[in-house]
Amino acid sequence: MAYNPIITIGRQYGSGGRAVAKKLAEVMNIAFYDKELLAEASKESGICQEVMENYDEKQEKRSFLSMMGFQARMDPAGMYLEMPMNHRIFLAQFDAIRKIADKGPCVIVGRCADYVLRDHDNVLNVFIKASMEERIKRITMLYDMDQMKAEETIRKADKQRATYYNYYATGTWGDVTNYHLCLDTGVMGIDGAVELIRSAVELRRDKAEEDGIKW
Repeated sequence: MAYNPIITIGRQYGSGGRAVAKKLAEVMNIAFYDKELLAEASKESGICQEVMENYDEKQEKRSFLSMMGFQARMDPAGMYLEMPMNHRIFLAQFDAIRKIADKGPCVIVGRCADYVLRDHDNVLNVFIKASMEERIKRITMLYDMDQMKAEETIRKADKQRATYYNYYATGTWGDVTNYHLCLDTGVMGIDGAVELIRSAVELRRDKAEEDGIKW
């Protein structure tokens, strides 16, 4: 039976979620997508990658669903010209995530990947968290910030990620019901989280095989 795991990683800022995702991909010898996803979306859509990065995981106040309800004029690349840039970029990333998942096993960080791939049976959705104290410690070490600035940065980044996810996905960012596995790197550490996810992938594969699901 095919073995084609797709692992999506949602993460609180400063929790080490990207580090977990990167190391997991290395341990499992599968593709890793974070900013790399923007390059794929840029190539497919024709939108400049720098523009993508400026709008990455951000949204405007205008309703996404209302934007989808009108007849829009399309450009040769198939993108809606009247649609705000952040919506165009979300749709480009949406398509890129689905194409990436169809290529083979990989780890995808953020960008509502769990929502985009909600109909795929071979997906394990993970959320990485840590206490504010642990996250402040990590951010001050990584970026040479004082504790007050680090906490302010963490809260702002978390709010931005939550707003983006809650806007585009039919769920709430960080809600345990959206994920198969939630891990605290302050308790487990980066290596411990990687090992637990890898084990969870194996268990999910075994369960899929029992149920006759192609994984």
